[in-house]
Parts: sequence; structure tokens; C-alpha cells
Amino acid sequence: MEMPNIYKGNYKLLILIPLFLVAASLALIFIPGSPYAIQKGVDFKGGTLVTMQTSAGVNEEQLKSALVAQGFPVSSVKSLSNPKGYEVEVEVERDENLTRAEDLKTSFYAKIDEVSRLEADAAASNQSADSLAKYAEGRKSVDSDANALFAIAGLPQNASSYASTNALKNEAGLVYRKILNDNSERLSAALAGLVHYESASFNEVSASLSAKFLDKALMVVIYSTIIVSIVVFIIFRTVVPSIAVLTGAACDVIIAMGAMGLFGIPLTLASFAALLMLVGFSLDTDVLLTMRVIKRKEGTPRERAYDAMKTGMTMSMALLLSFVCLFILASVTHINTYYEISAVAIAGLVGDVIATWMFNAVIVLWYLEHGGKTGEEQKPFLSTVFSS
Repeated sequence: MEMPNIYKGNYKLLILIPLFLVAASLALIFIPGSPYAIQKGVDFKGGTLVTMQTSAGVNEEQLKSALVAQGFPVSSVKSLSNPKGYEVEVEVERDENLTRAEDLKTSFYAKIDEVSRLEADAAASNQSADSLAKYAEGRKSVDSDANALFAIAGLPQNASSYASTNALKNEAGLVYRKILNDNSERLSAALAGLVHYESASFNEVSASLSAKFLDKALMVVIYSTIIVSIVVFIIFRTVVPSIAVLTGAACDVIIAMGAMGLFGIPLTLASFAALLMLVGFSLDTDVLLTMRVIKRKEGTPRERAYDAMKTGMTMSMALLLSFVCLFILASVTHINTYYEISAVAIAGLVGDVIATWMFNAVIVLWYLEHGGKTGEEQKPFLSTVFSS
């Protein structure tokens, strides 16, 4: 059965569908207080993710309430069946003590190397008044951070009792690790008393590491956007088709993010990677459409757009089928990474079909029917590479 040519008649009305989806997605994501706002996963907000394999399911609300009563800031509890029994996931945010310890450690290590240098300078200059004053000021600052760490760990020692900064540095590192280990052991003991599990894994992400993940993710988005924009403008050397390609990719990602908010898919490294993949998928179909409609001369622009749509839909359906298989596997095995990648990719590919053939195609056809050039008159740079 052949697909109907959706570009016959008043094709401009097609653009209303992607515009509605983009507006709805933006509303879901960015309206203050929206219950569908995208939540950050442990990778981007820090915390501890405990995964336990059990022979029986648990009452999620009761387990969460019991852990909260013991002082653990639990953000979510999930109990899912799998071929081996049940998998229980507990996500715990970093409490005030851990957050404070992380800040103190960061502050301490940001200053300790400079204080060590001042200590060496003071010794080398026969303890001149100036070098001693600088060292005393720096040592007082790191001692304050170290003493606060000792207090969180419940240890009686005082930083001033350590003669050298190297000794204090080593002790501060040990104390910070003790704070983390004590918290993990306390959480493990609490879970052992509430859940009869066969095995458990603890994935901890510190606040500083999650901040680095987020910074790197933002840099990837910025650099990739700049590079893609440059390449697209070099290929087409025409403003309207180039903007259409970039806008289509943006619509694809926005629709996928709207689906993430609607279905409660958190922003993790896995789902972020899926969003980046969608940019590549979107560019494939957008470039296919734009090159065929603008470069080729046979038939009318609407016929060329329809021909490109048949090829592009075949590509998209093949990709969609592969991610549906991955989603089914994730649903059976309850592997979060597979679920997040496949769910985001499926939503994005559906959005790509709508954005490419109902948004980009409308813009490109409108451009050609209002004076845009086609065929050899266009002569875009590197166009022979993409000709078919």
C-alpha cells in the first residue's frame, strides 16, 4: 500500500501539528510548578542509587517512609519484576551532612596546596615575619575546614595538632572517605533490616562529580550546535533551507524532552546520549529532504518532497523498529539504561517524522514556491557528496 502524497492541496496546514507538539512540550518542561518537568537523575544531581535483587516485591511507599523516618532523604523507590524475581531501586539524595562535607572538602583542597607552598617559603626564609603571617593566615583557613570535617565525622582531633600541611591533607582525605563509608554502611544496614535482598549494588555520585557531568553535557550541546550550524550553512549556502534543517533538529529534541517529562523519564547520562543521537537522526532526514527538493529538477517540488518522504520514512521505520525491540528487552529485564535510551529514541523518532515531513518540508516547499532556486542554479558547496 503506497503512502498518500500529503503535499497535495494546502500543505501549509501540516505545520500546525509540529508547532502544537513543540508548544505542548515546552509547556510541560518549562512552566513553573509543572508536574511534568524533567527530573535530573543521580548522574546530574548527585546522590546514591541502590539496586537490590529480591525474591519478592516490596511495598514502595512503606519502604520509602521507613527510610525517611531513619533520616535518609529518599527521592524514589521502585519495585519491578524481572526473570530472576524482583529488582528494587532506591534513590537517595545527599543529606545536609554529606553536602556540607563535600563543600568543605572542595574548599580545603582548593587552598591546601597554596598553604603548603607558604609553609615551605616560611621555612626557607628563616621564618621572616611576612612569610609567617601569610602562612598563619592560610593555615588558619584550612584548619577551620578540616575541623569542620572532623566534627561531621564525630572525631575528637584538632587540625592544629598536625605539624605539617601534608599530614593534615592526608588526614582530611581519610576523614572524608570515612564520612562517605559511614553513610553507606548506615544505609546498607537500614536496607538490610527492611528488605530481604539477595544482592545489592551502590552507585554513588558526589555533588562535584554531578556538576562536572552537567557542565560537560552543556559544553557538548554548545559545541555540537556550533559545528552542526557551520556544516549545514557550508553545505546549503542558503539561509532558509539551512535554518529549516537546524530548526527541525531542535523540534525533534524538544518533542523528545516533552515525552521525557510526560512519562517521567529522568535526565541521566543515558537519556542525554539518546537526545544527542536524535540530532544525528534528524539531520539525516532533514538533509535528505532538502537536497532532493532543492537540487533535483525532475518533477515538481511537491513530487520531489513526496519521493524524499518515502525514502526517509523507510529509514525512520527501520530505526524505530530497532529501538522498539530494545524497549521490549528493557521492559523484560528492567535495565534502566536500555529503557531510557530506547524510550527517548522512540519518542524522538516519532517527533522526527512529524518535524521533518510536516515542518521542514513545508518550509522548504514554501521557499521554493516563493522564488527559491533549484537544480544546478543552487550549486551548494559539497552538494555532489549528498547527491543521489
